[in-house]
Amino acid sequence: MRDQITARWTDWQGRGLEHLVLRPAGEAIVAYSALIPADAPLAAGGYRMVCDAAWRVRRVEVALLGADAALAFSADGAGNWTGDDGRPLPHLSGAIDVDITATPFTNTLPIRRCGLDVGQSVEIAVAYVSFPELRLTADPQRYTRLDDRRYRFEALASGFAAEIEVDADGLVTDYPGLFRRVA
Repeated sequence: MRDQITARWTDWQGRGLEHLVLRPAGEAIVAYSALIPADAPLAAGGYRMVCDAAWRVRRVEVALLGADAALAFSADGAGNWTGDDGRPLPHLSGAIDVDITATPFTNTLPIRRCGLDVGQSVEIAVAYVSFPELRLTADPQRYTRLDDRRYRFEALASGFAAEIEVDADGLVTDYPGLFRRVA
């Protein structure tokens, strides 16, 4: 990634908003985001996520605006996670990616990292962050590349599935029923 990217999404009904700035920082890629989710009308917040050049998540910070609620954790890029206090998070073992419920950006992580060819699938474990609860769990998922700009996303534990469209940078443009890119 050479240049800064700015993107905005709204929820499917147009009531919530996310503003994302994605920029290179030396050998890292850093995402900064402000969230106003429609499904949590009294909550707003944001996240900062650092990935290495191969799109492996190395650090995540998620916070609620005006509250003492925050979550921060780090990874070594090989599936080992620690909390902000340095203690291991063994329930996330093997996860390379993060999925934050309030944003479509986190779909970009495995799309960019895995580099699937059309017709290929990959099953992954992710560190799953529910927002605004800031609950951190592990979640198995599958991505299948359908064509140049479409992927099938499946949350394997719940059975949820959707076909998502992405731009040339792997950022979601259309996530039926959940998110739409507006800028």
